[in-house]
This record gives sequence, structure tokens and C-alpha cells, in this order.
Amino acid sequence: MSEVILSGIQKAFGDNLIVKGVDLQIRSGEFLVMLGPSGCGKTTLLRLIAGLEQIDEGELRINGRRMNEVPPRDRDVAMVFQSYALYPHMTVRENMAFGLTLRKMDKAEIARRVQEAAQLLELSDLLDRKPKQLSGGQRQRVAMGRAIVRQPSIFLFDEPLSNLDTALRVQMRGELARLHRRLKATMIYVTHDQVEAMTLATRVAVFNGGLLQQCGEPLELYHRPANRFVGGFLGSPSMNFVAASRTGATLSGQGFSLPAPADLDAEVRGDLLLGLRPQDLRIAPDGVFRGEVEAVERLGFDGFAFIRTEAGSIAARFDKGVDVKVGDRVAVAPVGDAVHVFTADGTKALRHPSLPSAPTTVEMAS
Repeated sequence: MSEVILSGIQKAFGDNLIVKGVDLQIRSGEFLVMLGPSGCGKTTLLRLIAGLEQIDEGELRINGRRMNEVPPRDRDVAMVFQSYALYPHMTVRENMAFGLTLRKMDKAEIARRVQEAAQLLELSDLLDRKPKQLSGGQRQRVAMGRAIVRQPSIFLFDEPLSNLDTALRVQMRGELARLHRRLKATMIYVTHDQVEAMTLATRVAVFNGGLLQQCGEPLELYHRPANRFVGGFLGSPSMNFVAASRTGATLSGQGFSLPAPADLDAEVRGDLLLGLRPQDLRIAPDGVFRGEVEAVERLGFDGFAFIRTEAGSIAARFDKGVDVKVGDRVAVAPVGDAVHVFTADGTKALRHPSLPSAPTTVEMAS
């Protein structure tokens, strides 16, 4: 197991600064997921850790050792790519053993490691097949097996499940989680899929525009986002945002007014941004936001209504017994104190709702 420390890491390609001074500590043995939209710098950062790209500014340390100038082969890391990168003319056994063979490792030791990895990944019956005879999930397991046999201190995953269909992604997420528990290794995983982040990670690092926005446990980020971007990126449908201002004990905006939360600092006044998760809004006759239903998503056990209000478009959850149709005039109200408060520009959170006392169902985009 290994600790990874990134200090002031910067990387540019030409005049385009991709990674803009990232500070991040990845603990030994944890499963850290780097999450963010395409182009946010997360894959570049992973490649900097692997040594596949050179760091322009800052310092990378693995187990206390500076790695900036260390070649990839000497960093004791193994990377699993999105494309599998298997040799089509080799068997599963040969693909898994290839890196060890290049290092001229003893043949008996290679055979032992390949067999152990194959058992761990349920590939023992497939060792003599070629990649073209395997399913997408099996090919990805072979790619992971090739990394496992090296017995690295750090595993790096670059969106390894993005080429799989939905059912296989669910299966492979379970296998990755099981693999982490078995190996107890440090794993760093890049994805734009929040479901993968929330279900796999011990901690999630959210990136946007080359900057680290927030790092913490998955539910911490969901319930206590540091800014508008994190709040809006996690959760499906996305968090609703409405402009408001505080006057005395009231938060008011275009077409609505609601009591300011009792725990909102008295110094917080003027223009603000309110965040309301659809799961924390309910259709109610005396609701705060009123408007016309523009779209409805029915999920069986419940659903979401998308409502055009004076304050903007708002999504709200409804139970399966509620009859709501496109064109209806409805009102929605927050449940309890479920109001996030941000600065008007959304760069800083000023207040979060109380954490739920019972387990919360977190809706995520697939």
C-alpha cells in the first residue's frame, strides 16, 4: 500500500493550462475516485501520477519519495485503460503474463501469479482463449488481471467501464469493489460517472476546469457541497438553483418567499443563491414555488415533475400515488429545512440542511 501526495501540480499543453495547481493527498489503501466532466484535467492528472506525462510545476511524492523525474516503469504503479489494450494474437494467459515476461521473471513465479489473478477474477476457465472470444466484461477483467500480476503498490484506472453496457457496468462495479477489499491496495480511479464515484469510492475528488473543487466521502459531498458546481454535479436530477435575497428572517426571490433557516448566520444578507434538491421538494397545495408542469418522469415507485416557475425551472419528486400531468398548475415546498445557501456567484457554500437521521436514498445519473 502507498500514499500519494500531489503538491501544486500544474500541467499545460502549449498555451492551454489543463491542471492548475492541484493539492491532494491520497491515503494508503484507499479507493479515491477523481470525478468531473470531460476536459476537467482528471485523466491528465492520472497520467502525471503514472509518469506518462511530465509535470510542469509542483511535486509528486509516493511513499515520501519524489517521483517527478522517475520513469514510469520504476514508480511501482499499474494502469488499466478504457480501451483494454489487449494483444489480439495472445491468449488470456499470455496477455496477463506479458509484462512479467518482459522483465524476465522466473517462469514458475509468472505462472503462479497468473493463476492467482485468474482465480481472483474468475478467469481460470478462459486462460487459453483469445480476446476476440471474450465478452467486454471478460476483456476488462483480463486488463485488470494484467495489472494485478505485477503486484503494484498503486492501481490507476482510467474510465475502465465506459465501454460497457449498463448491466455490465453494474456487475463490474461490484467486482472492482470486491477486488479492492481483497487486495487492500491504493486505487485511483478516473470517471465522469457519478454512480461509479458514489458506489466505489472511499473518497471522491471533484474537479472542474483543472481545479480541485472538493474532496471527501461520497455522502459528505452530496449533503455538504462546497460550492454550486459540486452541488449541481452530484445527484439526478440536478440540484435546483434559484436566486434570492435575505431581508430579516425571510428569503425571497422572483415569485416566492420562505423563512430563512434558523441556523443561517445573521451576517449572511443581500443577494444569495439557494440550492434545493428535487428529492427534498414535494408537491403541496401550500407550496412555496408555483408554476406549470412542463415534463414528468415516472420511475414506478415515484417520479419527478419539472415545473416552470417565476424563479426558473424546478424539479420536484412526487410519490407514485400523486396524479401529476404535463400542463397542470402545481405548487412545491421544501421538506423540513432542506435549503442549501450559497454566495450569489455560487463559489462558496454558506449553509447546508441538517444531515438526515435515517439512511437517505441518493439518486444518481446512470
